[in-house]
Amino acid sequence: MLKESRWIFMDDKMVPWQEANVHVLTHSLHYGMAVFEGIRAYKGTDGTHIFRLAEHTERLLSSARVMQMGGDFTLKGVMDATSRVVVENGLDSCYIRPIIFIGYGDMGIYAKKNPVRLSIAAWEWGTYLGEEGLSRGIRAKVSSYTRFGTNTFLARAKVSAHYVNSQLAKWEVKGAGYDEAILLDSDGMVAEGPGENIFIVRKGVLKTPPLRSVLDGITRHSVMTLAREEGIPVVEEALTRDDLYLADEAFFTGTAAELTPIREIDDRSIGSGKPGPVTQTLQKIFFDIVRGNVSRHSEWRTTVVPRLV
Repeated sequence: MLKESRWIFMDDKMVPWQEANVHVLTHSLHYGMAVFEGIRAYKGTDGTHIFRLAEHTERLLSSARVMQMGGDFTLKGVMDATSRVVVENGLDSCYIRPIIFIGYGDMGIYAKKNPVRLSIAAWEWGTYLGEEGLSRGIRAKVSSYTRFGTNTFLARAKVSAHYVNSQLAKWEVKGAGYDEAILLDSDGMVAEGPGENIFIVRKGVLKTPPLRSVLDGITRHSVMTLAREEGIPVVEEALTRDDLYLADEAFFTGTAAELTPIREIDDRSIGSGKPGPVTQTLQKIFFDIVRGNVSRHSEWRTTVVPRLV
């Protein structure tokens, strides 16, 4: 269950959590046309650091543009509202969920006159795949469900409807006793997790699928940047299922998953069956940066001071 906060931003004002409601005939509830983001804020010694707020907000607005959803939202306006949600809820570490959706009005597939609305919520939420997963790694399984193709949906947009595909894959592997799914694309190549990008390490090289049918993850970009700065070779290339099995290391990245090692795929141990040195190095650097423990990449952090509530 969600741990309720006090306020949710709705359109242009803060609304009490229990009153942030929409009509049951809200268009996006029926047709899935909504775009959203997942953002994290981390507690630091000098305040709370929202990780890559500008990049997440830019992607939210870009997703809306790709999906031809109108609205007069501005980058600064949405960023300011996001910071306000964290501050006024007194949250020093939290997950943030902005969503742009089509509101109540006409029904049917074409409802261009309906209002386009914005909501931003934030709440305390721990590690998505578990604290033990962060330290020991998780068990993953390749799903029988295929990641949608580039001409089926628009993969660069983070759209609510896309995640029906993800839910089917997640439910399938969880029901079989695994922690997370891996989806292949329509050509049988490795795509991503239900809500994460995937990386492997093979002979010292960090590899990840190219941006063909996967989301352009912000944590993905961050990890690739850090790896290159550490002198770790990084390549984007098509990966087969057996590339996963032969990997020395593997991990997921994402706002919710952060940087979670994968110790097993399809009942095959990855490397030694424990998080490897490249994974551990990148994981430590990542958490030091997001928490503001180091000055490195300070431009990735928007620092706010939560109010006491």
